[in-house]
Amino acid sequence: MRILLTLLFLALLVLGVWTFMDAHNHAWWLPPNVSSYGGDIDRLFYLILWMVGFFFVLTEGLLVWCVFNFGRKRTTKADFTHGHHKLELVWTAVPGLLLLVITFTQMQTWAKVKFKSNFPDVKPTCEVWASQFDWRMRYPGEDGKFGTVDDIENPFEFVVPVNEPILFNLRSRDVIHSFFVPYLRLKQDAMPGMVIPVWFQVEKEGSYDLVCAELCGWGHYKMAGRLKVVSRAAYDAWLKKSKEEMNSNGSEDKS
Repeated sequence: MRILLTLLFLALLVLGVWTFMDAHNHAWWLPPNVSSYGGDIDRLFYLILWMVGFFFVLTEGLLVWCVFNFGRKRTTKADFTHGHHKLELVWTAVPGLLLLVITFTQMQTWAKVKFKSNFPDVKPTCEVWASQFDWRMRYPGEDGKFGTVDDIENPFEFVVPVNEPILFNLRSRDVIHSFFVPYLRLKQDAMPGMVIPVWFQVEKEGSYDLVCAELCGWGHYKMAGRLKVVSRAAYDAWLKKSKEEMNSNGSEDKS
């Protein structure tokens, strides 16, 4: 039994390390980053991952050794120890120091992404409304204001130009939702009654998944949309066409 348990714990250690080392080859990892600040977030992610990975290997290695070494049958009484002040200081101080490293390392990136003082100096491109269970994007019309009759509303698809800073206001119509685009490393909760400004800049054209990352009800699983990133010319053409369709009464000659 001692050998079997040792092998089982050793297999867990090997499987855990292999899973992370080979994750990229099986689409088990984050998708490629396409945002201007995603690289900074990835560096923080890998810093924490290596910290956790090191202590996972250390802990599991000690566990395997303990099971193998102390799992033998014995006829003598067990040795009891109580209170090891130096050891307690070490396992308290080390996590504390690591948390300080994470705290000070992430401050600049957090400020870049979340502090309004660091937002790009641009007007909001869009309002993103989350509700059970859909996303609706509202673009201002000719007057440049939200909440007027000439607004353009686009369900599920958030269209933006590439290589330009995008500022939008995130809102919720009902409960807490979460705007999450994995390719951008962007996640922001949408809170009822609050208008939350969010910004990003995409560096590659394409169509990227937009999902809700907050359990918001029975239809949470289907609350998905798309972030469509196009060239400035394509974006202007799409915006013009959307305005024409909004102003159309459906009787125009389609020939």
